[in-house]
Amino acid sequence: MSGTDTIFAGSIPAVYDRYMVPLVFRPYAQAVAERVRALHPQRILETAAGTGVLTEALNQALPDAEVMASDLNQPMLDEAARRLAAPNIRFQQADALALPFEDDSFDLVVCQFGVMFFPDKVKGNAEARRVLRDGGSYVLVIWNSVDANLATKHAGAAVADLFPDDTAAFYERIPFRYHDEATIEADLLAAGFREIAIETVELISRAASARDAAIALTQGTPMRSEIERRGPDALAMATDAAERALRQFEGSDGFAAPMSAHIVTARK
Repeated sequence: MSGTDTIFAGSIPAVYDRYMVPLVFRPYAQAVAERVRALHPQRILETAAGTGVLTEALNQALPDAEVMASDLNQPMLDEAARRLAAPNIRFQQADALALPFEDDSFDLVVCQFGVMFFPDKVKGNAEARRVLRDGGSYVLVIWNSVDANLATKHAGAAVADLFPDDTAAFYERIPFRYHDEATIEADLLAAGFREIAIETVELISRAASARDAAIALTQGTPMRSEIERRGPDALAMATDAAERALRQFEGSDGFAAPMSAHIVTARK
């Protein structure tokens, strides 16, 4: 895994929160919050919380629950804390593979679009299981294949065409390579989970324009670091190229493109 795949620093957290969150993350956060409401958890741990889009959705769906939002990247949590202030929400920097919480501490552990980055997925799952009480639930959101996520597919291909010497840095990146359902289930079973259910949920990524979507996908993710390594004009060129590729999804109501992800639920 490229080191830049996990770097959210500088201006990336703010751009991520403004452009990426509404484009792809908020729709799934709302879908997850709807599903976990029925579980009635009182103590929730969120790993890979980012700038807090799922944290906010969980708080709205379960206003009486305590939510501990954690992330490896402190700048992302700082952005979340600027937006969310509630007595039942706490933020703590933490590595999902070495959680600083006691055994049997939470009713629910939830991770939206984070497990794909774990260098050891079984260990990350096992840590989630360790901090869950008996009967607690672990909910993961994992991207489906890039072929089912058309905004990313076309923007990534357009940027890759600009830098043909290293297309793998931009197209079908790490977040879209962990989509095989059998592999996901095997990693959860290896960590000790049971009652595993995988639901593929297809939604629409929306933005005001193709330009906004292009900014999200080139400037609001760690891919930005890869682009900027190509020269001082590379980011502007990449954003323009992505916008041209994404205009096919732009209409009178703005930008809209299909996206797909797995919502995975397992029990301890």
